[in-house]
Amino acid sequence: MLKKLYPKRFEVFFFSQIAVLFGSLIVPIALFENILSPILFQINLLAGILLISKKPKLMWFFIILLAAAVVIFGSSLVENRNEKLFDFIRMCIYFLFYVIVTFEIIKQVWQTKLVNKNVIFGMISGYISLGLIGFFICLSIEMGNPHSFEGLLITGASPNGLTERIMYYSYTTLLTIGYGDIHPITPLAQKAAVLIGLAGQFYLVIITAIVVGKYINQT
Repeated sequence: MLKKLYPKRFEVFFFSQIAVLFGSLIVPIALFENILSPILFQINLLAGILLISKKPKLMWFFIILLAAAVVIFGSSLVENRNEKLFDFIRMCIYFLFYVIVTFEIIKQVWQTKLVNKNVIFGMISGYISLGLIGFFICLSIEMGNPHSFEGLLITGASPNGLTERIMYYSYTTLLTIGYGDIHPITPLAQKAAVLIGLAGQFYLVIITAIVVGKYINQT
């Protein structure tokens, strides 16, 4: 099964990321934040296992991460007293996952000899993963030091939308759009903003140039 799906690994991973990013446009935000979002992240973890299925040790490590995420999600539904602890552990699992999988995507795209549709999906997935890494960095800063970012809460908006706002901030920073409606006000949050912006620019300049160069050479 994995061998049949492996050639489509980047496409599968890409569409699972799109579900994580834009699922809240279809599902009510409270339901998405509490139930659907953790499930979609676990599906994305499963797609990550396919991505590195040719590396048995790393694949089993991802399987352990997926199992831990499922157990923590189930425990958070049954026991609410340690909700913050469950959220922190789950966040650490996802952060570790996206750091590793982003490195693997960049490595596979870098080493590819033939640029095709699947490689383009991989390149896009790597960029999306950078935004998710930025999201977890900013979320951890906000959890450890509340009010590190000004503008996260909108008057009259549901508090369930906090993580959606942090996700939005991470991607506007990665894309260097910088609307200014959310901005870092602590030194640590400001350093995170610089890091996210630099990562996005380095990715576009280096990885995109390599893929375009390979495509030109093969044509």
